[in-house]
Amino acid sequence: MALKCTHVSEIRDVTPSAKGCEECLKTGDWWVHLRLCRICGHVGCCDDSPNKHARAHFEASGHPIIEGYDPPEGWGWCYIDDTVVKLDHKTPQLGPIKRWIAE
Repeated sequence: MALKCTHVSEIRDVTPSAKGCEECLKTGDWWVHLRLCRICGHVGCCDDSPNKHARAHFEASGHPIIEGYDPPEGWGWCYIDDTVVKLDHKTPQLGPIKRWIAE
């Protein structure tokens, strides 16, 4: 694990792309947690979710920095450097986001 993220200069203030995982909302799938791309604002589901859309977005776009987003949690992660990233502030949600409850 890297001790320091070398991509912090790429972090941007973004507008979230959806009120939940963008792809899961389109297909009717569910997620465990949400991740927000701090480069472009894409909202995807975490690696514990069946579809892992946040990681798929990173792999397709190369955007390395995500923020925990449900609710905004204030922590960041760099996929490339495999380390926690300190964020200056949390990105506000667009509005209420569906919460999935395990049955």
